[in-house]
Amino acid sequence: MGDRQSGFKNRKRVFIVFILFSLCFVALFGRTAWLQLARGEELSRKAMEQQTTDNTVSAKRGNIYDRNHKVLASNMSVETVSLTPSDIRSSIDKQHLNKDTVAEEMGEILEMDPKTILEKINRESGFEYVKKKVNKDVADALRQYIDEKQLGGVDFVEDVKRNYPYNNLASHLIGFVGSDNQGLEGIESIYDDKLSGVPGRVISTREKTGLDSGNSYESYIEAQDGNSVVLTIDEVVQHFAEKHLENARIANDIQNGAAAIVIDVNTGEILAMTSKPDYDLNAPFEITDAIKTKFPNIEDELKNLTGTEYNTKLNEGLQVVRRNKSVVDSYEPGSTFKSIVASVALESGSCTLHDSFSCGGSMRVADRSIACANRNGHGTQDFAHAVQNSCNPAFIQIGQKIGKDRFLDGIKAFGFLQETGIELPGETPGVGHPEDSFTEIDLATSSFGQSFTVTPLQMVTAVSAVANGGTLYKPHLVKEILGSNGEVVERKEPEKVRQPISKQTSDTMCEILESVVSEGGGKNAYLAGYRIAGKTGTSEKIPRGNGKYIASFIGFAPADDPQVLCLVILDEPAPGRQYYGGMIAAPVVKNILEDTLQYLGVEPQYKEDEKEYVDIEVPDISGKTKEEAEKILKEAGFTLRMKGEGEMITDQIPKAHTKAASGSSIVGYTEGAMAQRSVTVPDVSGLTVAEARSNLIGDGLNARIKGVSSAGTGVAVCASQSPEAGTIVEPGTVVTVDFKYENASD
Repeated sequence: MGDRQSGFKNRKRVFIVFILFSLCFVALFGRTAWLQLARGEELSRKAMEQQTTDNTVSAKRGNIYDRNHKVLASNMSVETVSLTPSDIRSSIDKQHLNKDTVAEEMGEILEMDPKTILEKINRESGFEYVKKKVNKDVADALRQYIDEKQLGGVDFVEDVKRNYPYNNLASHLIGFVGSDNQGLEGIESIYDDKLSGVPGRVISTREKTGLDSGNSYESYIEAQDGNSVVLTIDEVVQHFAEKHLENARIANDIQNGAAAIVIDVNTGEILAMTSKPDYDLNAPFEITDAIKTKFPNIEDELKNLTGTEYNTKLNEGLQVVRRNKSVVDSYEPGSTFKSIVASVALESGSCTLHDSFSCGGSMRVADRSIACANRNGHGTQDFAHAVQNSCNPAFIQIGQKIGKDRFLDGIKAFGFLQETGIELPGETPGVGHPEDSFTEIDLATSSFGQSFTVTPLQMVTAVSAVANGGTLYKPHLVKEILGSNGEVVERKEPEKVRQPISKQTSDTMCEILESVVSEGGGKNAYLAGYRIAGKTGTSEKIPRGNGKYIASFIGFAPADDPQVLCLVILDEPAPGRQYYGGMIAAPVVKNILEDTLQYLGVEPQYKEDEKEYVDIEVPDISGKTKEEAEKILKEAGFTLRMKGEGEMITDQIPKAHTKAASGSSIVGYTEGAMAQRSVTVPDVSGLTVAEARSNLIGDGLNARIKGVSSAGTGVAVCASQSPEAGTIVEPGTVVTVDFKYENASD
């Protein structure tokens, strides 16, 4: 009985175990089946993701060139560093190394926080980026370290990084890219779809353990390179504009930035466009001195901010240097706009050259008295002299003759109050008066360039039409689009918008605007041999009476065959500084146009009264006797001054084949005279032409006189000299003396 009960109990236990085992088996089978059937695809995908690395290979971004195919933006080879955490941990253990030490040493090479690298090493993932855009020399140093330590799990993938060889040059035009090579500003942004190309990919699989299962593979999808963009700007002309504008910004302590544009009047192509201050395209997020001047505590403030507040404050500071004043900012043009009003008046037949206008120093319009810059008045003057004198009362009368409707139609025909459509972001159309509420006062103030706003780009576009025969061209920055093999895939042709004035009106205005420079308020833009035409401008910023002004000058040359036009704007000279456009902006335009015209090969054509300013090539008198040298130099228009007692001339200053002003003295040296060759350049700043020339010649030097018009009135004084005062030079050296008229205004 007891044995039967015991056997029964044993069988019962076995049966229960069997049932439990069966239930477990069924549950396990069901779970496996569910995982395979219901979640099989999902789990396979996740397993593949854990074992698969997918690196993006950036496409080679297209270059940006100037009009002569000088590279303004290109790519440099860099590498992306990544790691497989399990692999590097395994190799660290195998080599008996310390993870903290490895992270610290890698961080030193990559200039990264070692804690960040250690976190990536310790993660339970199949793939981790360590650092992107690593320069080649840094990547090679890390590769050498990995090899020396016999570490595994660290991968290097070739990549590209944007490089701007000229740093700050044309920064507002070119723009820059972000860490993902996407264009963020300027041409880089507007033409991002053409420049960027199509990224490639490197896809590879491996077991998480690092063992090869036999199913590992690597797939490479080749990147498609982007197109390149050829700009209309000329790198050399851009350098000229930036150099002279920056010098003027510093010299006049400009508080709110400066802008300059150089344009080909016959095509609308922008040859140069710059705003100051600017920024380094290779370090676009750097807090520069200009930013710190505007926001002295910005660096300390940023340290205490995070997230949205940090980005807002940073962007506020960056706008100081990123704002393209030529396109984004609008301003009251002041008297430069009189060139447009005068053109509309002549074209519409509202005025003729024989009309006369009176100025007693002010004029009453409705209930307001509007003053002229000349409070004593200009008296009675004809049309051309009204422009030369930049007389506000005269232009109020001209505006009244034109009438409200023709005035508004005329300025719209020149492209004002509408965007030009240039290939840059953020263009502003300007702000004008509504047609249905354009009052008598509005017409009066608009006639001399106040109470409405324009952009610098609109001004150069409109005045180009005044200069080129009357055709308004659409301004543009892009000349060509090139394929990845260098072939032209798109060419931008000059685009005519309309004909706001006739060629006859254009020719007449060129003559009048040339007289503004040779005889009127634009004398400080005078450049012998190049017949510069232009107009000054000074506008008082709103609210009136705050002592803040915008000084400007717009000029083109040669006046009888216009080629290039330049506008310079100086926004808010410091209180107490000179602020008239004719005083501080006109000389900048003159300097930019002089360098540009000479660079473009435009030969100067000197008038009879400019002969004394003509530069002549100096003959070679070495090896000649005194008598022979005197004869050669006299025929060329020079005189001889001898140094030494020898018979034959062994050297000369100025050197042969250089240029000097007609009538200059050439110093001839004979043997034994070499030790006597030094003289200190005197300071001639503030002196008149006669005084400066006398001082220089008295010290054995030659003078090259610039900026003095024989037709101009008033006294010109030396504004700058080169070489500077105190410089030790050889006798006979040519000192270039640039003069400025102190009575030039607007």
